[in-house]
Amino acid sequence: MSDTERELLRLLGSGLTDDTAGQRLGVSSRTVNRLMASIMERLGASSRFEAGIKAAHKGWL
Repeated sequence: MSDTERELLRLLGSGLTDDTAGQRLGVSSRTVNRLMASIMERLGASSRFEAGIKAAHKGWL
């Protein structure tokens, strides 16, 4: 997992919107969606919530 992906999970987990998280990371909301889709696929998660839980269990957060 890249530092950007880890930070994205942290920002979204803290309640920020995609747009706000993207602004903090210096990327577009489309890139945020692409990054989350990639993270979810790697984790085998069907929702962002599930992805957060699985990422936490793997120590990614």
